[in-house]
Amino acid sequence: MLPAGNSAAGLSFGGLLKVLFLLAIAGVAMRMTILAMPPVIPFVHRELPMSETQVGLLVGLPLALFAIAAVPGSLLIARIGTNLAVVAGMVIAALAGAARGAAFDIWTLYAAAIATGFGIAIMQPAMPTLVREWLPNRIPLGTVVYSGGMLIGASLAPIFTIPYVLPLAGGNWRLNLALWAIPAILIAPVFFLLSPASTGRIAAKALPGRWWPDWRNPVIWLIGFALGSNNSPYFATNALLGDYLTAEGRSDLLGPALGWLNGSQIPALLILLFASNRLQRRAWPFVLFGPLMLAAFVALMVNSSTAGIIGATAIVGFTGAMTFAPILALPALLSIQGDVPRTAAGMFTISYSCAIVVPTVCGALWDTTGRPWTAFLPLCLCAVVLTVLGALVTRYKPSTEGSGR
Repeated sequence: MLPAGNSAAGLSFGGLLKVLFLLAIAGVAMRMTILAMPPVIPFVHRELPMSETQVGLLVGLPLALFAIAAVPGSLLIARIGTNLAVVAGMVIAALAGAARGAAFDIWTLYAAAIATGFGIAIMQPAMPTLVREWLPNRIPLGTVVYSGGMLIGASLAPIFTIPYVLPLAGGNWRLNLALWAIPAILIAPVFFLLSPASTGRIAAKALPGRWWPDWRNPVIWLIGFALGSNNSPYFATNALLGDYLTAEGRSDLLGPALGWLNGSQIPALLILLFASNRLQRRAWPFVLFGPLMLAAFVALMVNSSTAGIIGATAIVGFTGAMTFAPILALPALLSIQGDVPRTAAGMFTISYSCAIVVPTVCGALWDTTGRPWTAFLPLCLCAVVLTVLGALVTRYKPSTEGSGR
């Protein structure tokens, strides 16, 4: 909840609101462009013949860059500063996201998707660093706000593409992608002009060599696999839902299902804003919402009714959001300040490596068995892993300056 007075970092109330606004719009920019693709995948599928494995790979490739470029992103923070790293990532992601609409075959589409993922990957380790720099004593609040921006950015395209933006584009999926890139690119100058001076470069120089993750630290692996078990179901469901509903003869539910999958994150965001401190290193969000996510996937596999599909997708989105922010806060909560970029980079490398594999395995299971429901089996396993590892990592104590990590 917003404080009534100054923050512990010496910000006025107005200054605090400005910082929270910047974190929120940066979060929006991290998801809005990439999530413009799932609503139009059936259109892309018809124009560019693709197997279900290739559909899964289309989602997995940007996530591959999230993993591959996370550590270089940490190095970039050390070289040019946190603020400029975020702006650079915003511009690359927006331009590459629009370039997907110029693809003339599956390979050029993959290339543009990879470039989009690269831009976002630069931003990801920077965001926990900004939270630690700008709000050192309000890390849970800052994390909820920027992760909330990510949830909003992820919700905008799935909710508004089919009923509004796609008709505005004349049903052209290529123009639709370009239209979603416009607000994404406009966020970059606003963020740059309003951002406080970053101390990230100074901190990095004070702690030389600390851009490379400490792979011996078990916390990095635990939070990495926990986050991977959270975001893999989200991205895979967004990618496969259109073709799954078509195969089930319920293509009429694609718009509402995507809307509920992503829109259900908004009430979760409101809960997170008012309960941010109560989520700090607590096991209960994982113990409660992990099993609920599992139940939702089981329901999606066995119930093709309107209520069953809409209800299941809404629960998947809600439970994913309720566990997303608590995981994202952990690098800043469990690391000393100079270690936040590299801890976050390690977390994102591991988590998005999982998110590359899982959607592709989901599509491969469908192709191999010929049974659409089998695509959700790996996502059931993810829900179990999320429950166990999320609860386990909350037992770790924060590092101290003298820990040497």
